[in-house]
Amino acid sequence: MAIQSRWTGGSRLEKVSLSFEEMWEKILACDRTYDGLFFTAVKTTKIYCRPSCRSRKPKKINVEFYFSKAEAERKGYRACKRCQPEVEHSPQVGLVRKVVAFLINHYGEKVTLQDIAEDAGMSAFYLERLFKEETSETPREYLEKVRVDKAAHLLAHSGLTNLEICFEAGFHSPSSFYKSFRKLNGCTPSEYRKRKQVPQE
Repeated sequence: MAIQSRWTGGSRLEKVSLSFEEMWEKILACDRTYDGLFFTAVKTTKIYCRPSCRSRKPKKINVEFYFSKAEAERKGYRACKRCQPEVEHSPQVGLVRKVVAFLINHYGEKVTLQDIAEDAGMSAFYLERLFKEETSETPREYLEKVRVDKAAHLLAHSGLTNLEICFEAGFHSPSSFYKSFRKLNGCTPSEYRKRKQVPQE
């Protein structure tokens, strides 16, 4: 389940609650959703990248993950010249990342826009407007993506039933789960599982 710690609106960014396998999936998909929330470091090249970097993918055994640029640099890694993980492209990116980290870590809870706004220390109206300007999505739409993403991971890597995954991923009814999953993935959860599930040893 999602962790319960919260960030408090200051400069500290809450670490996202993701497993190694989940982070590995994000870099294979070049998923921009997680940019700035963790960094991929390649042992053989001593370079660290954003999850969305389009450079050739490293071997899994050569990868480490860090939750901050400073942490990666302390370990002797240099920033990738292609994806430039050390460069911020928007003055609001820090706030947006805090909101995204909150959504990722609390996807399993009943989260309202007011909850997010209170943690961010601003009005719900301003938060939603700023977040949509930066991401082209509302916080609620983003949370839906996070929940579907979590469900997809569980469908591929666990033996949980579809109903168990529905609630584990933070959905409050099977109908909303199936509707959201089909909308974002173009197939039902059962169809996705058949295509993606890794055989259990």
